[in-house]
Amino acid sequence: MEEKELQSTLRHCWIVTSVESHIQGFWELETESFDFQELKLEKDAVEGDWFLSKLNTQFIIGVKGNESYYTINKIGKGDLNLTSYYKSPQKEVGLIKLATFSLSYNMNPIPKRILPIIVISQFCCTSLWFAGNGVMGDIVREFGLAENALAHLTSSVQFGFISGTLVFAFLSIADRFSPSKVFFTCALLGAIFNAAFVWKGNTFPTLLLLRFLTGFFLAGIYPVGMKIAADYYEKGLGKSLGFLVGALVIGTGFPHLLTSVGSSFSWTATLFSTSSLAALGGLLMVSFVPDGPHRKPAQSLDFSAMFNIFGNKEFRSAAFGYFGHMWELYAFWAFVPIILQTYANLHPQATLNIPLWSFAIIGIGSLACVLGGYLSEAFGTKRVAFISLLLSGILCLASPLLFSITSPFIFLALLLLWGMAVIADSPLFSTLVAQNASPQIKGTALTIVNCIGFSITIFSIQLLSYLLQSFNPTLIYLSLAAGPALGLAALLRGGNQSFK
Repeated sequence: MEEKELQSTLRHCWIVTSVESHIQGFWELETESFDFQELKLEKDAVEGDWFLSKLNTQFIIGVKGNESYYTINKIGKGDLNLTSYYKSPQKEVGLIKLATFSLSYNMNPIPKRILPIIVISQFCCTSLWFAGNGVMGDIVREFGLAENALAHLTSSVQFGFISGTLVFAFLSIADRFSPSKVFFTCALLGAIFNAAFVWKGNTFPTLLLLRFLTGFFLAGIYPVGMKIAADYYEKGLGKSLGFLVGALVIGTGFPHLLTSVGSSFSWTATLFSTSSLAALGGLLMVSFVPDGPHRKPAQSLDFSAMFNIFGNKEFRSAAFGYFGHMWELYAFWAFVPIILQTYANLHPQATLNIPLWSFAIIGIGSLACVLGGYLSEAFGTKRVAFISLLLSGILCLASPLLFSITSPFIFLALLLLWGMAVIADSPLFSTLVAQNASPQIKGTALTIVNCIGFSITIFSIQLLSYLLQSFNPTLIYLSLAAGPALGLAALLRGGNQSFK
């Protein structure tokens, strides 16, 4: 019997010996790529270089160098049943005993456009959140609002997002309905409420309501975007979410960049532009990103889902690690300009373009997200998240010393490092949350964790604001170390399985 191999072989394959041996990896067939999810053998597995080939009209799978192979009776979307094997006549070796095992895989390769479209759509739609911050001052002046109105308008979108994530999680919206359609609907509604700001008849209460509603529908964009990515990239999810969160980070720093270079756009043109971008992002998502191959929709409404998910120890560890990370993250971002101004006041010889450096310190985090995603594939998601959180915690503790550094270059370099460490773990925590949640409630899990995490940011930002008025401004960032400390403790309590 002559064996004819196909164009490619099984790649990146390894075997973990256990009660049920597992083979995971990636395989290519006739130049097309397929996700090789999981191969389970009931009997002892053979270590070696596994391959897929064809014998006459049948597909076979085996280990190179050994003379035993399994015959694949069915090839198509779904399970593969391997019910027989044959031995090469050249050598009577029975290294693989007869076994029944299944291969779960997606015969339709994931188009290369999927991840870029998710990232672009996420950036376009979250512009409703971030670009709006750059024109809040103009809106206050346009409508003759009090000085404290700016803080209220900024907080309204946060409260709207928290309320939205709570409702979406309670109703399991992202798990019961098509995530791409949820994303599109929320993008369109968010764009409408954002554009409504330009109406001349607005009053302070209506402006607060519009910002709240914009934030509410952002709850169907940011966490749902991560859910969509998780439905496509079960393997390599950390890398995929690294690109996704990286786009979010760029959006966070974008208003600072606009301030540094100036803008000829009026505040109304800015709002119309961001609303148009959001509508475009939603349209791209619903048109080119259908439901992912790993999506398992919830069959019914389960009001207890958002509470039951915390019963999983590994999920709880990842979630509480994320909460510690969020205590530090947004407070640090909010106070980056104040950190720079404090340093400039203490060192008058240092000439700093505060808006530009604020953008650089925040924006460099996008590179850290992508880098962290790649590192997670080599060293493990939990390990890289732990190291990143540890580093940012150390920088919190060292923050009083930063202000005593006379060289602005060293000071800025350390702030850039802090800007990377503070966010590099964010997509990794989301990856751990998604991986440790049941597929039927993955969207609910991501949404409720976002809800609690963003609620925590309000308290840490308010604490820093209070400390700034009452204490030495060089010491107040020590309080941020509490978040990484609690997050690290949560990761350690979750066990060391993911550190391996």
